[in-house]
Amino acid sequence: MNTKTRQTSREESYASERDLTEVLKKIRRIEIFTRRLVNDVFSGEYHSVFKGQGMEFDEVREYQPGDDVRSIDWNVTARMGTPYVKRFIEERELVVIFLLDVSASGRFGSGEKTKLDTAAEICAVLAFSAIQNNDKVGAVIFSDDVEEYIPPDKGRRHALHVIRKILFYQPKGRGTDIATSLSYLLRVMKRRAVVFLLSDFLSPDFSQELALAAKKFDLVALKIRDPREEIFSSARMVRLWDQERGVEHVIDLTGRNAVNRFRNKIRERDTALTNLFNRCGVDVIDIDTHSDYIQPLELFFRARAKRR
Repeated sequence: MNTKTRQTSREESYASERDLTEVLKKIRRIEIFTRRLVNDVFSGEYHSVFKGQGMEFDEVREYQPGDDVRSIDWNVTARMGTPYVKRFIEERELVVIFLLDVSASGRFGSGEKTKLDTAAEICAVLAFSAIQNNDKVGAVIFSDDVEEYIPPDKGRRHALHVIRKILFYQPKGRGTDIATSLSYLLRVMKRRAVVFLLSDFLSPDFSQELALAAKKFDLVALKIRDPREEIFSSARMVRLWDQERGVEHVIDLTGRNAVNRFRNKIRERDTALTNLFNRCGVDVIDIDTHSDYIQPLELFFRARAKRR
Protein backbone atom coordinates (compact mmCIF):
# COMPACT_ATOMS: atom_id res chain seq x y z
CA MET A 1 0.00 0.00 0.00
CA ASN A 2 1.55 3.32 -1.04
CA THR A 3 1.50 6.52 1.01
CA LYS A 4 -1.39 8.05 -0.94
CA THR A 5 -3.54 4.95 -0.50
CA ARG A 6 -2.85 4.84 3.26
CA GLN A 7 -3.71 8.53 3.58
CA THR A 8 -6.98 8.05 1.68
CA SER A 9 -7.84 5.08 3.88
CA ARG A 10 -7.21 7.08 7.05
CA GLU A 11 -9.27 10.00 5.76
CA GLU A 12 -12.18 7.68 4.98
CA SER A 13 -11.87 6.14 8.44
CA TYR A 14 -11.90 9.56 10.12
CA ALA A 15 -14.89 10.62 8.03
CA SER A 16 -16.71 7.43 8.97
CA GLU A 17 -16.00 8.02 12.67
CA ARG A 18 -17.20 11.62 12.42
CA ASP A 19 -20.38 10.48 10.66
CA LEU A 20 -21.03 7.88 13.35
CA THR A 21 -20.45 10.47 16.08
CA GLU A 22 -22.93 12.84 14.45
CA VAL A 23 -25.47 10.03 14.11
CA LEU A 24 -25.18 9.16 17.79
CA LYS A 25 -25.38 12.83 18.82
CA LYS A 26 -28.54 13.38 16.81
CA ILE A 27 -30.20 10.25 18.20
CA ARG A 28 -29.22 11.25 21.73
CA ARG A 29 -30.66 14.77 21.28
CA ILE A 30 -33.95 13.35 20.03
CA GLU A 31 -34.07 10.82 22.88
CA ILE A 32 -33.59 13.50 25.54
CA PHE A 33 -36.15 15.71 23.83
CA THR A 34 -38.65 12.84 23.59
CA ARG A 35 -38.28 11.81 27.23
CA ARG A 36 -39.17 15.34 28.30
CA LEU A 37 -42.00 15.42 25.78
CA VAL A 38 -43.55 12.18 27.01
CA ASN A 39 -43.27 13.25 30.65
CA ASP A 40 -44.39 16.86 30.29
CA VAL A 41 -46.66 16.97 27.24
CA PHE A 42 -48.13 13.60 26.32
CA SER A 43 -48.56 12.75 30.02
CA GLY A 44 -49.21 9.10 29.30
CA GLU A 45 -51.69 9.86 26.52
CA TYR A 46 -49.55 8.06 23.95
CA HIS A 47 -50.47 4.72 25.45
CA SER A 48 -54.01 5.53 26.53
CA VAL A 49 -55.29 6.47 23.06
CA PHE A 50 -54.41 3.19 21.38
CA LYS A 51 -55.99 -0.18 22.03
CA GLY A 52 -53.89 -3.19 22.91
CA GLN A 53 -53.80 -6.51 21.08
CA GLY A 54 -56.88 -7.92 22.80
CA MET A 55 -57.82 -9.42 26.15
CA GLU A 56 -55.71 -11.64 28.36
CA PHE A 57 -56.77 -13.83 31.29
CA ASP A 58 -56.29 -12.31 34.74
CA GLU A 59 -58.04 -14.45 37.38
CA VAL A 60 -61.05 -16.54 38.39
CA ARG A 61 -63.23 -15.17 41.19
CA GLU A 62 -66.64 -15.82 42.72
CA TYR A 63 -69.66 -14.62 40.79
CA GLN A 64 -71.03 -11.27 41.98
CA PRO A 65 -74.44 -9.74 41.18
CA GLY A 66 -74.15 -7.83 37.93
CA ASP A 67 -71.43 -10.04 36.39
CA ASP A 68 -72.02 -11.19 32.82
CA VAL A 69 -73.30 -14.78 33.01
CA ARG A 70 -71.35 -15.49 29.79
CA SER A 71 -68.12 -15.14 31.78
CA ILE A 72 -68.97 -18.01 34.14
CA ASP A 73 -66.25 -20.67 34.25
CA TRP A 74 -68.36 -23.83 34.36
CA ASN A 75 -65.46 -26.16 35.15
CA VAL A 76 -64.44 -24.23 38.26
CA THR A 77 -68.10 -23.73 39.17
CA ALA A 78 -68.68 -27.49 39.06
CA ARG A 79 -65.64 -28.18 41.28
CA MET A 80 -66.40 -25.46 43.84
CA GLY A 81 -70.15 -25.89 43.93
CA THR A 82 -70.72 -22.15 43.57
CA PRO A 83 -70.56 -19.88 40.49
CA TYR A 84 -67.14 -18.52 39.46
CA VAL A 85 -66.36 -16.14 36.59
CA LYS A 86 -63.27 -15.56 34.48
CA ARG A 87 -61.84 -12.07 34.65
CA PHE A 88 -59.90 -10.62 31.73
CA ILE A 89 -57.88 -7.45 31.33
CA GLU A 90 -56.92 -5.63 28.17
CA GLU A 91 -53.51 -6.58 26.88
CA ARG A 92 -51.65 -3.27 26.69
CA GLU A 93 -48.68 -4.26 24.57
CA LEU A 94 -48.76 -2.38 21.29
CA VAL A 95 -47.15 -3.07 17.96
CA VAL A 96 -46.17 0.23 16.34
CA ILE A 97 -45.30 0.33 12.65
CA PHE A 98 -43.94 3.33 10.75
CA LEU A 99 -44.88 3.37 7.08
CA LEU A 100 -42.40 5.96 5.79
CA ASP A 101 -42.47 7.50 2.31
CA VAL A 102 -38.89 8.22 1.18
CA SER A 103 -39.71 9.19 -2.43
CA ALA A 104 -37.94 12.10 -4.12
CA SER A 105 -40.73 14.61 -3.43
CA GLY A 106 -39.92 14.25 0.26
CA ARG A 107 -36.45 15.68 -0.34
CA PHE A 108 -37.94 19.12 -0.95
CA GLY A 109 -37.58 21.70 1.77
CA SER A 110 -37.73 25.49 1.64
CA GLY A 111 -36.80 25.86 5.30
CA GLU A 112 -34.31 24.21 7.63
CA LYS A 113 -35.76 20.74 7.09
CA THR A 114 -37.05 18.78 4.13
CA LYS A 115 -40.35 16.92 4.30
CA LEU A 116 -38.41 13.67 4.73
CA ASP A 117 -36.28 15.12 7.56
CA THR A 118 -39.45 16.14 9.37
CA ALA A 119 -41.14 12.77 8.85
CA ALA A 120 -38.05 10.88 10.04
CA GLU A 121 -37.78 12.96 13.22
CA ILE A 122 -41.45 12.38 14.01
CA CYS A 123 -40.87 8.63 13.61
CA ALA A 124 -37.95 8.85 16.02
CA VAL A 125 -40.01 10.77 18.60
CA LEU A 126 -42.85 8.25 18.43
CA ALA A 127 -40.40 5.33 18.52
CA PHE A 128 -38.80 6.64 21.72
CA SER A 129 -42.31 7.02 23.15
CA ALA A 130 -42.91 3.35 22.28
CA ILE A 131 -39.64 2.37 24.01
CA GLN A 132 -40.79 4.01 27.23
CA ASN A 133 -44.02 2.02 27.07
CA ASN A 134 -42.23 -1.27 26.29
CA ASP A 135 -43.99 -1.62 22.93
CA LYS A 136 -42.82 -3.38 19.79
CA VAL A 137 -41.55 -1.14 16.99
CA GLY A 138 -41.10 -1.87 13.27
CA ALA A 139 -40.96 -0.02 9.95
CA VAL A 140 -41.74 -0.25 6.26
CA ILE A 141 -39.68 2.18 4.19
CA PHE A 142 -41.02 2.70 0.68
CA SER A 143 -40.84 4.80 -2.48
CA ASP A 144 -42.28 3.38 -5.72
CA ASP A 145 -41.68 -0.02 -4.11
CA VAL A 146 -40.98 -1.34 -0.64
CA GLU A 147 -37.29 -0.71 0.01
CA GLU A 148 -36.86 -1.93 3.57
CA TYR A 149 -38.88 -3.89 6.11
CA ILE A 150 -37.88 -4.06 9.76
CA PRO A 151 -40.11 -6.57 11.60
CA PRO A 152 -41.49 -5.28 14.91
CA ASP A 153 -39.70 -6.28 18.07
CA LYS A 154 -39.27 -5.09 21.63
CA GLY A 155 -36.29 -3.67 23.43
CA ARG A 156 -34.21 -0.54 23.37
CA ARG A 157 -31.53 -1.98 21.11
CA HIS A 158 -34.04 -2.92 18.41
CA ALA A 159 -35.84 0.43 18.64
CA LEU A 160 -32.54 2.29 18.26
CA HIS A 161 -31.83 0.20 15.16
CA VAL A 162 -35.19 1.28 13.69
CA ILE A 163 -34.53 4.93 14.57
CA ARG A 164 -31.03 4.91 13.04
CA LYS A 165 -32.33 3.30 9.87
CA ILE A 166 -35.14 5.83 9.51
CA LEU A 167 -33.09 8.94 10.32
CA PHE A 168 -30.22 8.15 7.98
CA TYR A 169 -31.79 6.03 5.25
CA GLN A 170 -30.55 6.62 1.70
CA PRO A 171 -33.53 6.15 -0.68
CA LYS A 172 -33.16 4.14 -3.88
CA GLY A 173 -36.39 4.90 -5.74
CA ARG A 174 -37.81 8.26 -6.75
CA GLY A 175 -41.55 7.66 -7.18
CA THR A 176 -44.36 7.07 -4.67
CA ASP A 177 -46.66 4.07 -4.49
CA ILE A 178 -48.65 4.05 -1.26
CA ALA A 179 -50.92 1.24 -2.53
CA THR A 180 -47.95 -1.13 -2.86
CA SER A 181 -46.68 -0.32 0.64
CA LEU A 182 -50.10 -0.89 2.22
CA SER A 183 -50.57 -4.17 0.33
CA TYR A 184 -47.15 -5.31 1.55
CA LEU A 185 -48.00 -4.43 5.15
CA LEU A 186 -51.29 -6.33 4.92
CA ARG A 187 -49.35 -9.42 3.83
CA VAL A 188 -46.57 -9.37 6.41
CA MET A 189 -48.46 -8.12 9.49
CA LYS A 190 -50.89 -10.74 10.78
CA ARG A 191 -51.67 -9.05 14.11
CA ARG A 192 -53.38 -5.76 14.79
CA ALA A 193 -50.96 -2.83 14.94
CA VAL A 194 -50.85 0.93 15.27
CA VAL A 195 -49.61 2.17 11.88
CA PHE A 196 -48.29 5.68 11.32
CA LEU A 197 -48.28 6.46 7.58
CA LEU A 198 -46.00 9.44 6.90
CA SER A 199 -46.10 10.93 3.40
CA ASP A 200 -46.98 13.99 1.32
CA PHE A 201 -49.51 11.65 -0.37
CA LEU A 202 -48.50 12.62 -3.90
CA SER A 203 -49.25 9.12 -5.10
CA PRO A 204 -51.44 7.27 -7.60
CA ASP A 205 -54.77 5.99 -6.27
CA PHE A 206 -54.49 3.96 -3.07
CA SER A 207 -58.10 4.17 -1.85
CA GLN A 208 -58.84 0.43 -1.96
CA GLU A 209 -55.67 -0.54 -0.09
CA LEU A 210 -56.25 2.22 2.48
CA ALA A 211 -59.76 0.95 3.20
CA LEU A 212 -58.48 -2.61 3.74
CA ALA A 213 -55.59 -1.47 5.96
CA ALA A 214 -57.88 0.77 8.05
CA LYS A 215 -60.10 -2.22 8.84
CA LYS A 216 -57.18 -4.32 10.04
CA PHE A 217 -54.95 -1.70 11.70
CA ASP A 218 -55.29 1.41 13.80
CA LEU A 219 -54.11 3.66 10.99
CA VAL A 220 -52.97 7.27 11.48
CA ALA A 221 -51.95 9.42 8.49
CA LEU A 222 -49.38 12.17 8.95
CA LYS A 223 -49.62 14.52 5.98
CA ILE A 224 -46.26 16.30 5.57
CA ARG A 225 -46.35 19.55 3.60
CA ASP A 226 -43.94 22.36 2.78
CA PRO A 227 -45.81 25.68 2.46
CA ARG A 228 -43.58 26.77 -0.42
CA GLU A 229 -45.22 24.12 -2.59
CA GLU A 230 -48.53 25.95 -2.38
CA ILE A 231 -47.65 29.64 -1.89
CA PHE A 232 -46.02 31.59 -4.68
CA SER A 233 -44.47 35.04 -4.81
CA SER A 234 -45.56 37.71 -7.27
CA ALA A 235 -43.58 36.05 -10.08
CA ARG A 236 -45.52 35.57 -13.31
CA MET A 237 -43.61 32.56 -14.62
CA VAL A 238 -43.01 29.81 -12.06
CA ARG A 239 -40.59 26.93 -12.58
CA LEU A 240 -41.56 23.72 -10.81
CA TRP A 241 -39.22 20.76 -10.58
CA ASP A 242 -40.87 17.34 -10.44
CA GLN A 243 -38.37 15.53 -8.22
CA GLU A 244 -39.93 12.12 -8.72
CA ARG A 245 -39.87 12.25 -12.52
CA GLY A 246 -36.86 14.52 -12.91
CA VAL A 247 -38.81 16.92 -15.14
CA GLU A 248 -39.13 20.71 -15.02
CA HIS A 249 -42.51 22.39 -15.56
CA VAL A 250 -43.00 26.08 -16.28
CA ILE A 251 -46.38 27.48 -15.19
CA ASP A 252 -47.67 30.74 -16.63
CA LEU A 253 -49.44 32.70 -13.89
CA THR A 254 -49.91 35.86 -15.95
CA GLY A 255 -53.41 34.94 -17.13
CA ARG A 256 -56.51 36.11 -15.34
CA ASN A 257 -57.24 34.12 -12.19
CA ALA A 258 -54.35 31.75 -13.01
CA VAL A 259 -53.13 31.73 -9.40
CA ASN A 260 -56.65 31.05 -8.13
CA ARG A 261 -57.08 28.17 -10.55
CA PHE A 262 -53.81 26.64 -9.37
CA ARG A 263 -54.79 27.02 -5.72
CA ASN A 264 -58.22 25.57 -6.43
CA LYS A 265 -56.57 22.44 -7.87
CA ILE A 266 -54.55 22.08 -4.67
CA ARG A 267 -57.70 22.50 -2.57
CA GLU A 268 -59.56 19.95 -4.68
CA ARG A 269 -56.77 17.44 -4.19
CA ASP A 270 -56.71 18.08 -0.44
CA THR A 271 -60.50 17.80 -0.20
CA ALA A 272 -60.47 14.47 -2.06
CA LEU A 273 -57.76 13.18 0.28
CA THR A 274 -59.64 14.35 3.38
CA ASN A 275 -62.84 12.69 2.15
CA LEU A 276 -60.95 9.45 1.55
CA PHE A 277 -59.53 9.45 5.08
CA ASN A 278 -62.95 10.21 6.54
CA ARG A 279 -64.61 7.37 4.59
CA CYS A 280 -61.99 4.92 5.81
CA GLY A 281 -62.03 6.17 9.40
CA VAL A 282 -58.37 7.19 9.31
CA ASP A 283 -57.17 9.92 11.69
CA VAL A 284 -55.06 12.63 10.05
CA ILE A 285 -52.35 14.87 11.49
CA ASP A 286 -51.32 17.83 9.30
CA ILE A 287 -47.63 18.67 9.58
CA ASP A 288 -46.01 21.85 8.22
CA THR A 289 -42.22 21.68 7.74
CA HIS A 290 -41.90 25.36 8.73
CA SER A 291 -43.71 24.84 12.04
CA ASP A 292 -43.14 22.85 15.21
CA TYR A 293 -44.58 19.34 14.77
CA ILE A 294 -45.06 18.81 18.51
CA GLN A 295 -48.24 20.88 18.77
CA PRO A 296 -50.13 18.89 16.08
CA LEU A 297 -49.04 15.64 17.77
CA GLU A 298 -50.12 16.91 21.17
CA LEU A 299 -53.50 18.06 19.84
CA PHE A 300 -54.02 14.68 18.17
CA PHE A 301 -53.28 12.70 21.34
CA ARG A 302 -55.50 14.88 23.51
CA ALA A 303 -58.39 14.92 21.05
CA ARG A 304 -58.23 11.16 20.65
CA ALA A 305 -57.99 10.60 24.40
CA LYS A 306 -61.31 12.44 24.79
CA ARG A 307 -62.92 10.03 22.32
CA ARG A 308 -61.92 6.94 24.32
